[in-house]
Amino acid sequence: MASAASAQLSSTFYDTSCPDALSTIRRVVTAAVRSEPRMGASLVRLHFHDCFVDGAAPNAGSIRGMNVIDNAKTQVEAVCKQTVSCADILAVAARDSVFALGGPFWTVPLGRRDSTTASKTNAENDLPPPSSDLQGLTDKFSNKGLSVTDMVALSGAHTIGQSQCKNFWDRIYNDSNIDTAFATSLKENCPQPIGSGDSSLAPLDRTSPNAFDNAYYSNLLSQKGLLHSDQVLFNGGGTDNTVRSFASNPAAFGSAFATAMVNMGNIAPKTRTQGQIRLSCSKVKS
Repeated sequence: MASAASAQLSSTFYDTSCPDALSTIRRVVTAAVRSEPRMGASLVRLHFHDCFVDGAAPNAGSIRGMNVIDNAKTQVEAVCKQTVSCADILAVAARDSVFALGGPFWTVPLGRRDSTTASKTNAENDLPPPSSDLQGLTDKFSNKGLSVTDMVALSGAHTIGQSQCKNFWDRIYNDSNIDTAFATSLKENCPQPIGSGDSSLAPLDRTSPNAFDNAYYSNLLSQKGLLHSDQVLFNGGGTDNTVRSFASNPAAFGSAFATAMVNMGNIAPKTRTQGQIRLSCSKVKS
């Protein structure tokens, strides 16, 4: 799994060059998540996007949550100039977000550098859409060197956050593997015809939307996965037993999620003389 570049990452990378980096990031992230719990999901999603799209290097300011990352970057720059990459800030911010919402804590390998490009095309090609079937999901994760267990565990990040109606409209009107009352309750804010309520939001985990726990998997057992790509993880296929395990054992999920997040952060990172250290995380340094 570990590439030669990921082997160059180290949890102590900034111990000498910027010893206050991690505490500075945690302070900014914890305050942001306490102010708005949904922000935790946005920050995890940012890290996921950057790892999948460009080897853990920020994809310029396209997504919700970049304002928090830019704030953390500004605070870190104030204590150590042009030392800590945005890619590392994203990796640490994702961990701190999960922990702030009651999830596991893990050690983040550090030493990434930032991409000099940001590709919308790669984002569209590499990220699994909400309409994905199980094979499609498995292929997307496998292409990045991630296992099926990593995939099921990382999908559990949907225990927090919200999704727009356009991402689950087809599921609530056309899928058969969905709890009827659950589907009906979602149709009010996501009406027909398609397009009329596209931006309406629903929690990905209605049971405990602001707590990082294993309720996501229990929802799947009850056919209450919000996205098609959620429910396919428990639909008579090869991932059913992993879903059952995580639903019944919160510690097993927490451990697998932490491992998967480290594995994801190790996808082809830029290190040493590759890439750059961005001054602003929202834009590539010219």
